[in-house]
Amino acid sequence: MQFIYTDEFPCLAYRKLGKGPVVVLLHGFPEDGNLWRNIWPALSEDNTVIIPDLPGSGESTFTGETLSMEQLANSVKLILDKEGIDELVLAGHSMGGYIALAFAERYGHMLNGLSLVHSTALADTNDKKENRRRSAELIQRGGREPFVKQMIPNLFFDRFKQEHPEVVEKQVREALKIEAKSLVAFLDAMRNRPERTNVLKNTSFPIQFIIGRNDNVIPFNNILQQSHLSNSNFVSVYQSCGHMSMLENPKALAVDMKGFINYCYQFENIR
Repeated sequence: MQFIYTDEFPCLAYRKLGKGPVVVLLHGFPEDGNLWRNIWPALSEDNTVIIPDLPGSGESTFTGETLSMEQLANSVKLILDKEGIDELVLAGHSMGGYIALAFAERYGHMLNGLSLVHSTALADTNDKKENRRRSAELIQRGGREPFVKQMIPNLFFDRFKQEHPEVVEKQVREALKIEAKSLVAFLDAMRNRPERTNVLKNTSFPIQFIIGRNDNVIPFNNILQQSHLSNSNFVSVYQSCGHMSMLENPKALAVDMKGFINYCYQFENIR
């Protein structure tokens, strides 16, 4: 684990593995960089892989009480600046995809490709915003543990939960390490994020969409409707998979991401 220390982020922690063209993996909510543990060995065979703990998760911290997608995108930029990286493929899972889109909006000139893993460029619906507000209130009233124990199993396909309860239980334990303050800040940041379909429409680099056919968090059709907006789209749909393909179907995800990353760097070389 490597660390950066700033006023806004007293500690930014990240893993750096492998060598070669750079790919950065951003985890979702409520998780940390260890979410990608089944994927990074394959990706690091041919690439430099950087996996941050986003501020408020894992070993990374932040000041104040609030966060935004733009702040979180800037925390990624700080890591890249420290490493002297100005060219990368960026992948984000769920909330990590929202951050990746905010990064692309600000620093798109650095990107050779963008992978949205069970994520969306749309803003929350009014119902979703209200659910996030209620969840934040529950956590603030001391309901962090019941919130996590209810939320995490819903991320997985039913059959996977039945066959691999230990995987679900591990994710619950990991999520319970995140402080209530951070959970609330993430919920508010997601609720307040804008729509960013313009990023998909205006980009010059390829976009990858990883979709779980049985995703309870971001419905299949929600993501599929966005998969034609950019000029170059890669779409993978996993049957019998929920919101967590890096745990439910890691071999297929690793193959698809490796192929996409290779294409992005070849595409950049011929542009």
